[in-house]
Amino acid sequence: MLSSIRARLLTWILATLAFGALWMGVGAYRNVLHETEALFDYQLRQMALSLRDQGEIAPAQASALADADFDFVVQIWSVDGRAIYASRKHDELPARVVLGFADVAVGGKTWRSFSVATTGRVIQVAQPLQIRKRFAAEAALRSVMPLLAVAPLMALAVWWLVTIAFKPLQRVASGVRARDAESLAPLPLADLPDEVTPLVQALNALLQRLDASFGAQRAFVSDAAHELRSPLTALRLQIGRLRRSADASEREAALDALAAGVERATRLVEQLLTLARSEPGARQAALETVDLGELVRQALADTVPFAASRGTELELDAQDGVTLQGDRVALAALARNLADNAVRYSPPGSRVQVGVAIDGGSPLLRVDDAGPGIPAADRERVFDRFYRRQVDDVGDGDGEAAQGTGLGLAIVKTVGARHGARVTLTDSPLGGLRVEVRFAPAG
Repeated sequence: MLSSIRARLLTWILATLAFGALWMGVGAYRNVLHETEALFDYQLRQMALSLRDQGEIAPAQASALADADFDFVVQIWSVDGRAIYASRKHDELPARVVLGFADVAVGGKTWRSFSVATTGRVIQVAQPLQIRKRFAAEAALRSVMPLLAVAPLMALAVWWLVTIAFKPLQRVASGVRARDAESLAPLPLADLPDEVTPLVQALNALLQRLDASFGAQRAFVSDAAHELRSPLTALRLQIGRLRRSADASEREAALDALAAGVERATRLVEQLLTLARSEPGARQAALETVDLGELVRQALADTVPFAASRGTELELDAQDGVTLQGDRVALAALARNLADNAVRYSPPGSRVQVGVAIDGGSPLLRVDDAGPGIPAADRERVFDRFYRRQVDDVGDGDGEAAQGTGLGLAIVKTVGARHGARVTLTDSPLGGLRVEVRFAPAG
């Protein structure tokens, strides 16, 4: 099977052209053959009729009719059947037949004849059918010859025109082939036919998306490398401090600081991996029906140890039957980050309320905390990666507990966008921040 559009187009056009030429040639051949046969019949009739009113055949006319190169044979009979004239002697001349046109077989040869009766005699003009057919075939073939001569020229013209028509596609293919992996500039749209323009526009849109995706990945890698440098440097310093510890109490403090540093580095790496899996260009898991209330309950269970260490109370009010189509792992990461942020930025001994419900036909996840909240002017910026708020009045007195990675809300926004959800930040009745994730209505 042909895989080239150009080869297919040429094959079909040339096949159609050949069929058309064959059909026209056969039609022309048959028409000319029929017309030539009719012309020969007309000559037979006219010759017989011209002799009908002639009393006698003049010697000059008789000698002309007797010429061996003359294909027609003239015979005249009297009314009683006696042969009174023959244009030339022939052993196998057709006998007298019915009046009008007739095909007569004599001695293995077929004659075409025309007979007419006059007063006192019968005139018959005959011609060998083989000669008639030969002359008719030659005339028909001459009529077809121009078409046979033009057909190859038309095939060459079609090949040339198809080649010219595919030049824009070849130009686009050459332009794409000549690019390297870093070249994502749009392809030119000038001088492209209407059929090719949508394809190039789609390619340009794909290149634009790839450029944006690669740019985001490069920025992510750069930011991740920068953010990992600080905790790793801190770990190295804490290990050095541990080695220089002189007594057990100093060594215990260094171990506590090292453990806290490892915990922060671990959480940063986990959040970086979660964010990377949620990127638009990453391989996405298959969607499934998720019970949002049960999923949030499991996510809060992972946050309970951290909340207990701060004396924070976690409350969940989950309505039954709140389901949606989504990526279970990504949605769990969204819920954990919201709960972790709420606990981290709330004062020790406070409350964090989490609600799951159907609101206006849409699944809704709501998290309220009693922390310092976020000023309205900063509520867009907190969704940026690695953006950290300076919170000095939350935690164990030195703000250590409120020190985050700057990725929690970025993960929430990214996962929410994947699921068609809208994330909003408002003031909470508890005095802190309310985060609402409103998913698209089911169905």
